[in-house]
Amino acid sequence: MTTPSKIVQGMGINFESPTGEPAQSVNRFSKMVPFLLHKGIDNLKLSMFSPDLRHDLLTALGDEYRKKGNLYDSAKTYLLAENKQKLNLVAEDYETLCQDDNCIEVYKMAENYDKLMEVGKKFLKEGKLKQAAKAFIAVDDTDNLINVSDKCVDRYKFDQAFEILSMLDDKERFAILGIKCLEQKEYEYAVKAFQKADDKERLNQIGDILFKDGKIDKALEAYTYADNQEMISFIKQNFS
Repeated sequence: MTTPSKIVQGMGINFESPTGEPAQSVNRFSKMVPFLLHKGIDNLKLSMFSPDLRHDLLTALGDEYRKKGNLYDSAKTYLLAENKQKLNLVAEDYETLCQDDNCIEVYKMAENYDKLMEVGKKFLKEGKLKQAAKAFIAVDDTDNLINVSDKCVDRYKFDQAFEILSMLDDKERFAILGIKCLEQKEYEYAVKAFQKADDKERLNQIGDILFKDGKIDKALEAYTYADNQEMISFIKQNFS
């Protein structure tokens, strides 16, 4: 597994090619774990060990972090060991603790797409739409993302719906979102949604509403997206 750059950056761990394998056994490494735990994963240099010995040492260290309840450093250490099986255990721990975002991130590290799909569906059922979207994005599941966006619209979570639809670039659903926002007088979101839907007629409609309400700057924005040159010129010449 390729270690994601965002995880590795700033760790201070040196992974150059080993210059030779020391004679220490894995048992001896196990005795070293308490000292290494005290020193901290961020302060270790392990380039002198072979890949297999690094794996064993990091796994032992990750086990100790997990035993002590330090799931963050445990996941980081297992990731460096490229130990997906252990990463899944940490993800399960986070799931048990209802730390949903961390659960999703660690399942992503473990590249466990089946579990991401499973927790995504669970979050959707529980109404945790933001977390469900994150899980479905990780597995590139467009159908379930559309389902999440529809539920966001139904529950008036327009910011989340807009964020999801921006990833899908679905003009038809942007139009539906815009209509819902318009009904709720959420004009700012409506303008953004109709712009994405390329619906100039409704952009002009919102521009008229905003102009009548005296919100000249917002009206100008809507007319600009609608390419309504007459109203753009009128506002600039009379309200600048």
